Amino acid sequence: MTDTATKTPAVKTLPDAQTVTSVKHWTDSLFSFRVTRPQSLRFRSGEFVMIGLMQTDEKTGKEKPLLRAYSIASPNWDEELEFYSIKVPDGPLTSRLQHIKEGDEIILRPKPVGTLVHDALLPGKRVWFLATGTGLAPFASLMRDPETYEKFDEVIMMHTCRTVEELTYGRELVEGLQNDELIGEMVEGKLKYYPTTTREDFPTMGRITTNLSSGKVFEDLGLAPMNPETDRAMVCGSLAFNKDVMEVLESFGLREGANSEPREYVVEKAFVGEGV
Repeated sequence: MTDTATKTPAVKTLPDAQTVTSVKHWTDSLFSFRVTRPQSLRFRSGEFVMIGLMQTDEKTGKEKPLLRAYSIASPNWDEELEFYSIKVPDGPLTSRLQHIKEGDEIILRPKPVGTLVHDALLPGKRVWFLATGTGLAPFASLMRDPETYEKFDEVIMMHTCRTVEELTYGRELVEGLQNDELIGEMVEGKLKYYPTTTREDFPTMGRITTNLSSGKVFEDLGLAPMNPETDRAMVCGSLAFNKDVMEVLESFGLREGANSEPREYVVEKAFVGEGV
């Protein structure tokens, strides 16, 4: 006689609910978590979805969803969805989201969108992923996608954080790719990782804009300077970071593109100005 009770799925109490399968806290201000993936969800690596929790409206007393845009950090072939988040003590969402644990539910609207996708770039030989902080998330997806290595001969991941500890999530992810059963062989010799810090001593320091403009990153990695004929770039960070990087990329002759008009670089602007 089988125990049917163990096979009965838990009743979902939230709209568009997905279940948290694991949580990892990387620092006092950074954490990642994985959730179940809706069977119907199809997305391109680099896209984002709206996720969140319910909150009580102070005026009406009614419950309503509190949602924010989060890049999917897992690749499109993964059976689960991974997210990488900052913790903001007074943030309407992250002040609560940081306390989720395995078995909890979150709201996930299964409508992925975004500009950090291969379709928004013209064909090229080299692609630059440029990120600060949790802006690494879409590239965590793209670095694990075989299509990235099919489309480009070289993939350069530049990631800048304030401290060495804040680089841990990205460093461990990159190190694990070499032994990945699916794409380990594709990654070998193609992926170059260039982490930097801005507030703590580290072998490579400095802002992404500075390291690009001065040519330091090209010298350190033994690469030729950016060329609009061969180089493509994707950018994800704060409004100020995005603006500064765009100016540097355009100084090299690259033009901003979009899903509807592929060009040499794209910027994700969905997270700019969002309270967390």
